[in-house]
Amino acid sequence: MSDAPIADESSESTENDGLTRRRALAAGGAVGLAGLAGCTALDLATGDTVEFTAGTATVADATLAESGYELNEVTEDVQTREFEVAGSTQEVEVTSRIAEYDKAVEILGERYQAAVFAVLTTPRVEVLGQAFNPVGELDDNERAQLIVDRYEGVSDLERGSEYSTEILDTDAGVVVYSADGEIEGTGVSVELEFHVAEAIEVGSDYVVPLAAYPAVFGDGENVRRMLNGIQHEPAPSDD
Repeated sequence: MSDAPIADESSESTENDGLTRRRALAAGGAVGLAGLAGCTALDLATGDTVEFTAGTATVADATLAESGYELNEVTEDVQTREFEVAGSTQEVEVTSRIAEYDKAVEILGERYQAAVFAVLTTPRVEVLGQAFNPVGELDDNERAQLIVDRYEGVSDLERGSEYSTEILDTDAGVVVYSADGEIEGTGVSVELEFHVAEAIEVGSDYVVPLAAYPAVFGDGENVRRMLNGIQHEPAPSDD
């Protein structure tokens, strides 16, 4: 089974549906579906749509109060693909959830999303007894791309320091990147920092936390607090 690229026709359809603010994170669902295309697990699969639905990972209210971030939205991203199997069509539907938090700045009387903390939750895809990790096999640079598109004109993305911290009772690795870019909609150029955590397996889900902020914010400690404060609620079908 070959590695899938971050963006394919599925992620392009998400953009066409007007979800451009979430275009990068939504690609996480597309990754899993694209990866299934080359897997023999579907060779014998026929019948109704096979559905996989993620739970929801969010940040505890007490942590938000300490960090200064506010909930922006919790959204769903649904990706569907059809596969031809022995002359029949098998449809696979993957529903991921994205919790997004932000910290705004005021420029010339207008407020703009400057710092972003997002948690992508995507289900483990399992067909005919074989499980596939939709996002866990992405490398650090590929996971970084899931948050880079929150800003405009990002260039000179450079890998920097690394650290470990507790995320959902797991000692998880986090890579810090730096880059140049603009706060979306402002034309203001800033140096950016990105915190990219590894995918954490929780029950039947994978949770990927991502953060980005202007370096002048010096928000690294708040990001660590947010990572430590993540909580996960499984999808109702998992109960």
